[in-house]
Amino acid sequence: MRATRLLAAAALLAALLAVSAAAAKLDLDEVDDSEVLEALLAVDDEEEAAPPGAGAGGGGGAEAVRRTQSMVLVLDNDNAARAVRDHPELLLLGYAPWCERSAKLMPRFAEAAAALRAMGSAVAFAKLDGERFPKAASAVGVNGFPSVLLFVNGTEHAYTGLHTKDAIVTWVRKKTGTPVIRLESKDSAEEFLKKGQTFALGLFKNYEGAGHEEFVKAATAENEVQFVETNDRNVAKILFPGIASEEQFLGLVKSEPEKFEKFDGAFEEKEILQFVELNKFPLITAFTDLNSAKVYSSPIKLQVFTFAEAYDFEDLESIVQEVARGFKTKIMFIYVDTAEENLAKPFLTLYGLEGDKPTVTAFDTSKGTKYLLEADINEKNLKEFSLSLLDGTLPPYFRSEPVPQEKGLVEKVVGRTFDSSVLQSPHNVLLEAHAPWCVDCEAISKNIEKLAKHFSGLDNLKFARIDASVNEHPKLQVNNYPTLLLYPAEDKTNPIKLSKKLSLKDMARFIKEKLQISDVEIKEKLQTPEIETVAAADNVKDEL
Repeated sequence: MRATRLLAAAALLAALLAVSAAAAKLDLDEVDDSEVLEALLAVDDEEEAAPPGAGAGGGGGAEAVRRTQSMVLVLDNDNAARAVRDHPELLLLGYAPWCERSAKLMPRFAEAAAALRAMGSAVAFAKLDGERFPKAASAVGVNGFPSVLLFVNGTEHAYTGLHTKDAIVTWVRKKTGTPVIRLESKDSAEEFLKKGQTFALGLFKNYEGAGHEEFVKAATAENEVQFVETNDRNVAKILFPGIASEEQFLGLVKSEPEKFEKFDGAFEEKEILQFVELNKFPLITAFTDLNSAKVYSSPIKLQVFTFAEAYDFEDLESIVQEVARGFKTKIMFIYVDTAEENLAKPFLTLYGLEGDKPTVTAFDTSKGTKYLLEADINEKNLKEFSLSLLDGTLPPYFRSEPVPQEKGLVEKVVGRTFDSSVLQSPHNVLLEAHAPWCVDCEAISKNIEKLAKHFSGLDNLKFARIDASVNEHPKLQVNNYPTLLLYPAEDKTNPIKLSKKLSLKDMARFIKEKLQISDVEIKEKLQTPEIETVAAADNVKDEL
């Protein structure tokens, strides 16, 4: 735990040094950088044990440390609320020493703080160890780690964008009154281009008119993409070479092969925002921890994922790019590096796949349906797959184990045989849906086997079992395990659910009554004390 805290502290404190150096506000030349970092670590590490004010008389190194810390307010239970109250604009990082995402965000936060300070921003910066000071964290609204909060005259704004320097800077500038950057010279345009960030460009004569007003409204509402404006066509052409003779122009500029996107809609806030939202992602989005939330919440609901290790994707990238070019704003194409197991495995598990070879899948996030390209990955197959996804004719994918070769007394059903074994079977079917990790399933399974043996002489009744954790079917909805369903031969669309509270004897009686089996006696052996019962794990109401 101590090692984790030191690692996270090192990341944060090194980041704070970057803020200091970039802002050029402090003269730290008298102290070696490594000595300053060690001193900062010591301050953080010993802070809990040291009494207030201890160490105030340190030498030059300690003085440099204190000056570096003064760049960023260190909040605690005593000063957090006051800091928010006393600073008109305060950007706060809430973190925990053990949090890996906090450690990853800290350098980006520092870079953003340095950039804002270099721009002359009046925003103050603060950090808060929310684990150590939970009272302070609660008071200022740090509810998880990491949290980036901006307070403007005491009003809290929670940051939910990408964890990158440019995205944080853009968001802070917009929230503090600078939604649009104005460029009025070729030099300023060329300098701005060096940043390599995605931005929306507006060309407006004299910065006037209804279109300009809607542009500014959209710039204020859109939190991630920087909006830039000019009234000089020559300046605009440096940023967007394709501008012709339009008096009023809007375009999006990205740092990727499909660099320029021209806006052809009405100059209204809603349409401008939709244009930016649909076009701000690249042709292929590399999926990461930092952008995962934006991918999930994208307004583009059809998403095609390519899973492959980096060296395999090099051979596929041009194919995916070419196909993606034909589906811009309609389908989002995403690449997931399977070497990043924490990113790839949750997706691949949904398909029952191992990720041992390049794989293409798709999601319709509006319906919650998933799809799998089962053909070879080439341009023709990928294009047909995407077209079928777009027009709604692509069959959804459902997981299934291999089709079993033999049928026992209790028939094993898998996803691919659910139709033939259950829904299309002429028999009455009692189906047990189980999972290998289910504690209650073993006892129920034994009872099902006893029932199958007891009713084995009947031609119109069969018993079946499906592992619903690895087999799926659109007509099988299982929310808990085990689940017992009786499918009457005359109506397979309305299965009857059996309570798991039933004893073996009661299950037999239930089957006999529901299926009107008059010539089968409930044998004496079903009434012995050896009969097993299972209490309902999920409080399912006894329907009997």
